Amino acid sequence: MTTTQPRTLGTCYYPEHWDRSIWEDDAQRMVEAGLSWVRIGEFAWSRIEPREGEFHWDWLDDAIEILGRAGLKVVLGTPTATPPKWVLNKYPDMLAIDAQGQPRKFGSRRHYCFSHLPYRAEAGRITRDLAERYGSNNFIHAWQTDNEYGCHDTVVSYSDAARSGFQNWLAARYGDITALNKAWGNVFWSMEYDDFSEIDLPNLTVTEPSHIHQLDFMRYSSDMVVAFNKVQTDILRAHTDAPLIHNYMGRIVEFDHFGVGADLDIASWDSYPIGFLSDRLEASDAHKQHFLRQGDPDFQAFHHDLYRAVGRGRMWIMEQQPGPVNWAPYNPAPLDGMARLWAWEAFAHGAETVCYFRWRQAPFAQEQMHAGLLHPDSTDAPALSEARQVANEIKAMPDAKTAKGDVAIIFDYASAWAWFAQPQGADFDYFRLVFDTYRALRRAGQNVDILPPDAPSLDGYSAVFAPGLMTIPDGLRKILQSTETPIILGPRTDTKDINLAIPTPMGPNVEGLDATVRITESIPPTAKFDLKGGGTARHWFEHITGDAETYIETIDNQPVLVGSNGLFYLGAWLDEAGFDRVIQMFVTPHKMPAGVRVRDTDTHRFWFNYNPHSVTIDGNEIPTAGVTWQKL
Repeated sequence: MTTTQPRTLGTCYYPEHWDRSIWEDDAQRMVEAGLSWVRIGEFAWSRIEPREGEFHWDWLDDAIEILGRAGLKVVLGTPTATPPKWVLNKYPDMLAIDAQGQPRKFGSRRHYCFSHLPYRAEAGRITRDLAERYGSNNFIHAWQTDNEYGCHDTVVSYSDAARSGFQNWLAARYGDITALNKAWGNVFWSMEYDDFSEIDLPNLTVTEPSHIHQLDFMRYSSDMVVAFNKVQTDILRAHTDAPLIHNYMGRIVEFDHFGVGADLDIASWDSYPIGFLSDRLEASDAHKQHFLRQGDPDFQAFHHDLYRAVGRGRMWIMEQQPGPVNWAPYNPAPLDGMARLWAWEAFAHGAETVCYFRWRQAPFAQEQMHAGLLHPDSTDAPALSEARQVANEIKAMPDAKTAKGDVAIIFDYASAWAWFAQPQGADFDYFRLVFDTYRALRRAGQNVDILPPDAPSLDGYSAVFAPGLMTIPDGLRKILQSTETPIILGPRTDTKDINLAIPTPMGPNVEGLDATVRITESIPPTAKFDLKGGGTARHWFEHITGDAETYIETIDNQPVLVGSNGLFYLGAWLDEAGFDRVIQMFVTPHKMPAGVRVRDTDTHRFWFNYNPHSVTIDGNEIPTAGVTWQKL
């Protein structure tokens, strides 16, 4: 049970970027704007330790003192995402290697391989140096580990360190090489090994590598992220009682965030709605044009709900987009009101704190086109007035505590890796499938919780959806037999075993549900299966046999949704109309105008209008890019 926290605002600040003479004024202006938190330090290693063993603490001491005395709570980041050049000179083999065998090189950030043990130790050493100096500092109220694990495709590395680490990991997992050969099916194509030392990494093969070889490598790579983070959290725990945080990203599934989160107190993430709409969301041109300056109505909410689960109820926004970003293919400015809407949406989904990135726009280097709350000349940027408005509004609002969801979705990172290793269709993507399910629930006006696959209970929901869950863990399988909550499995749920092989009996092998997937089709964009009563199947279609009752079928009488005893199997990836039909079987939908979404807290109902025009709902007009709420 988490303690309820007050809603607060913050910003990200880089004192090393600015002359010492303006720090006091910056701190005062932050406080006057209603900000409570300031994150610093996560990229400052070269200024803290410009040469090995040569520490320059004075500037950081001063910055923490100035910010803290002004009334701000400091989040201090470990600077391990940006090792200085001298660290690379010391460990030239610490660079990550891409799938083509090329090093990622120095000159940006995140230029390290998680498997490189000497760098892991170096990261632990600088973390310890920081913790020993600032662990008891009264102005530091939280710590951030590293920065954006996985950003820029940096989880998986094909380095020598990764190869030897992977071999050792396999030896620990399988015990002997015969067991591995059997699990991997290496008799196929004469791929059998005599020793773990013979196993290479699954890149640059003539045709596709063994799917389980690739899946195990992704499991290993995720474990390396968890281990890297744990080195830092173990050190910090010994020196501070302040909460530990990491700032995750949007649509990053290459490592198990629940695994990393187990060693943290709070999950935060970096929310860039307009950038994400442009560079990591499948949607029509019309959709992207309509939401060009607002972002997708569901993408941020999905991650709020996901990271609330990762943080076991505690979630922040460590970086919130305030204006145009620099990194997307195109970078329009937000509509007036969006910086306020995004903050309130995060609060409605349980965020304790929203920190705008960044305080002042940098006039130099890679992110100089990324907007801040201030322009480079220190004049107010548009988002600052909206931040002030939110700061005033939260004074009158209860503490952050979101309501339990009406429905839930199980999200499993290991399944994302499995379907990456074996997509079986060019456009099959686990995140996309889960997100389509989430969108359908949101269109129906539902509050959604996201659960890990080892959730201890599924009770208290109108329905729980498990799309694409590769295998059903033993604990979850037991829950399926006892819960009274309707469970909707599929598509592609429980159709493979832990070794990514087709099991016998074939799946889904769930007691009480007489349904078996016999044939699987991936469908090109030009094809579809029409459903009786409306809607279509696209991307993915499974041929189901068994005696379970059919609830939805194709016009050719092929079962699509079957069920018995409160257990259901959806054997297709549906379009919006199809998904809406499924949702309406299990919940009472609240008809939502297009582009409007709702979320309940324990005390209020919030409506968010993502449209570039006003909308009227329940007799109340919500302005363009507006948010409104009423007490429950």
